[in-house]
Amino acid sequence: MSDILSCPPVGPSADIARRGPTAAQQARIAEITPFLARVGSRNQLLVRVTTEDGLVGWGESGLSGREQSVAATIRHYAGFLVGQDSRNIARIWQESYRSQYFEGGRVLTAAISAIDIALYDLLGKRMDVPVYQLLGGKQREVIPSFASTMGKDAAAQIEDVRVLVDAGWTCVRTYPGSFDASAAFDPWASLSKTAQELIAIRETFGNEICLGIDLHHRYTVAEAAAFCAMLPRGTLNFIEEPIRSETPEAYKVLRGMTEIPFAVGEEFSSKWEAARFLDAGVTQFMRLDISNIGGFTEAMKVAAMSERHYVDLMPHNPLGPVCTAASVHMSAAVPNFSWLENRHSPVEAHGFHDDSLFPQQIPMKGPDYVVPDLPGLGVVVNEEALVNQSPEHVEAPHMVRPDGSVANW
Repeated sequence: MSDILSCPPVGPSADIARRGPTAAQQARIAEITPFLARVGSRNQLLVRVTTEDGLVGWGESGLSGREQSVAATIRHYAGFLVGQDSRNIARIWQESYRSQYFEGGRVLTAAISAIDIALYDLLGKRMDVPVYQLLGGKQREVIPSFASTMGKDAAAQIEDVRVLVDAGWTCVRTYPGSFDASAAFDPWASLSKTAQELIAIRETFGNEICLGIDLHHRYTVAEAAAFCAMLPRGTLNFIEEPIRSETPEAYKVLRGMTEIPFAVGEEFSSKWEAARFLDAGVTQFMRLDISNIGGFTEAMKVAAMSERHYVDLMPHNPLGPVCTAASVHMSAAVPNFSWLENRHSPVEAHGFHDDSLFPQQIPMKGPDYVVPDLPGLGVVVNEEALVNQSPEHVEAPHMVRPDGSVANW
């Protein structure tokens, strides 16, 4: 009897036993873990997705300042995503988005974005190819970036722009020097000062640079129109987020009051939001954020919609190396692209790209990101160091106008 029991199995079951776990079993999601950490001057919410065979993918969420809400959503999604085949990325996106009656919204899509990016990182590693190969291959070797100056007056801004131009940048963005000085914000008082700053930069550097400004959606239609009218023709090449984006019709009104191109989209959390602006012709640069809009799955659809309208991507990228890497792979794979936002230029020292926490990142050559050939995103996360970076409580300034009423930050 013991001899019979000790005989090795035969037939189909024996073949399965010898082969071990199938590819689908190995690729099943074993764990989804959010990591909230302080990186430089900002909190970052990273997500690690681990599969049954121990492979790890990293993603990043983009809803700055409300990371705890997104982390809770990620944990909720893990409840029904663990056990699923990590390779079914598009289906996972649909189930995550549509599995509740109140679908969508920035918190949900920020969570979906991080998971989606991590799943693409996983799939690239599993197939031993860079993520852009999963998106149709690369269409460019380098990803040009634009850099920003935070100078508080024209002299400081001109000095920053000079540093950037000397380092090879040809596209530069400014912020109004009056921003973030205090919780008080007087829009009309800031307009003429900001116009003078931009005129001084243009006079100093001529037409050799592309010059834009981020107004951080602090103005009304009337205020933004008045600001544009203060600028000599050709001063600005783009104006970013002059007003809030809930109402495309308001942007259409403003579009008829100035010829300066608009750069809009970092607040979008779906292709449906983006479509309303594209169809109305009120954005000339699509500022989607891959860590907010829904990851690669949704971003590539918005890129295709933008191409139909001859609108180039100018991706929003205020975060860390994982978001940067995802943005680089997306930017490499689309035909319609202008510049990727850069927040670690020679004139910014926020520390978002800490080398001790991210020992392998997307390399730069002057103002350009070099498209990597490594599997997945091409980013290595020092998890042991990351868990020791406790997040800080962050609350953006609660801005008020001179009369005490609430203003946008």
